Amino acid sequence: MLKIEGEITEGTYLDISEGIESAEKEGASAVLVEINTPGGLADAMLKTSESILNAKVPVVTYVAPEGAICASAGSLILISGHLAAMSPSTTVGAAMPVVIGAEGVQKADEKTIKFFAAHFRSVASARNRNETQAERFVTENDVLSEKEALKRGIIDIVAADESELLRKIDGMNVKVGGENITLKTKDAILYFREKSLRSRILEVLSNPQIAVILLIVGIYGLIFGFMSPETYVPEMVGAICVVLALYGMGFFSVSAFGILLIVLAVILFIAEALTPTFGILTTGGAICLVLGALLLPKEPFMFSEGLFEGFLTTVVGVGVASAAFFLFAAAKIIRIRRKKPKVGELMGRTAKVIAEINEEGGLVKVRGEIWKAKSVNGEKVSEGESVEIVGREGLTLLVRKRQ
Repeated sequence: MLKIEGEITEGTYLDISEGIESAEKEGASAVLVEINTPGGLADAMLKTSESILNAKVPVVTYVAPEGAICASAGSLILISGHLAAMSPSTTVGAAMPVVIGAEGVQKADEKTIKFFAAHFRSVASARNRNETQAERFVTENDVLSEKEALKRGIIDIVAADESELLRKIDGMNVKVGGENITLKTKDAILYFREKSLRSRILEVLSNPQIAVILLIVGIYGLIFGFMSPETYVPEMVGAICVVLALYGMGFFSVSAFGILLIVLAVILFIAEALTPTFGILTTGGAICLVLGALLLPKEPFMFSEGLFEGFLTTVVGVGVASAAFFLFAAAKIIRIRRKKPKVGELMGRTAKVIAEINEEGGLVKVRGEIWKAKSVNGEKVSEGESVEIVGREGLTLLVRKRQ
């Protein structure tokens, strides 16, 4: 038994395809796929459906438990099964593809809708289901209860639980790979297959919300790392996040304009920190960040309205948090710039050499600031060594090696 819970992503496809492959190798009588989903990525839906359609073992798709939904992308997966079933108080349908934009969720263009409508009709035909109703899931956003779905030929059975389902499908004939197979499930034992680590990771990374957050965090990490060299942690975290974000975005189409807006937002945030404009650049950056994140996913989605609300909340939250952080950083910078430097406070402190000190001088870093420096006794001090500040000449610190 396999389960589809939550959003349908690349991880969902991997889990179902691996499960079916495992069942084929082990000689299982059938594969039961329980569905409870609000929808998800169109590409992941198509590949999951394809995996079920080409299975060499009977696949029973089942909307469960009671109260579960099989919305949007889940609808195609349900009708792809050799047998399809639903629990009482469940629903299926609302599969019109949508796109996300700055104005919110809007239905996809007519070309995309026609494509998915024809595909739903084709899959329904292959499984001897109601082609017209399958098409209406896409074109009219129809939603059916389990009783209506049974009456209109979308499913074959209504069963309260797995035990009742196994009893009802026992003795039924299904065609698998051109061969008629009689199911023997009355006394069958269900084995639940846990998701693999790989499918769990892909499930997370292929979620557009997670990918957007990783990309932004990654860009910030790289920028902070370049601005504060030799700390290494921001660069490392940033690089990892960017790689994971790009990997995750490989599973859904990405808008170049969305990425451009996100990059512009980061540039504006940095400009605010370097040349404080009392929030003007930060406001522009926050607007670009939110719009860029909303425009980033380009692929048609097939999910319920509630999922977009969660995506919108995440995007706006990231934008507000980023703006607040950079306003805080700008305020700190202004405060530091207004303070007069007190070189005397540095006497006796330890500094780190960041550029070799020789007869022409060098550079040291102390208290987060970079100063020109030269050795009091003319000796060379290598990069990375520590020195003690003993005096100054103008804006040049006089240092000596720590003993």
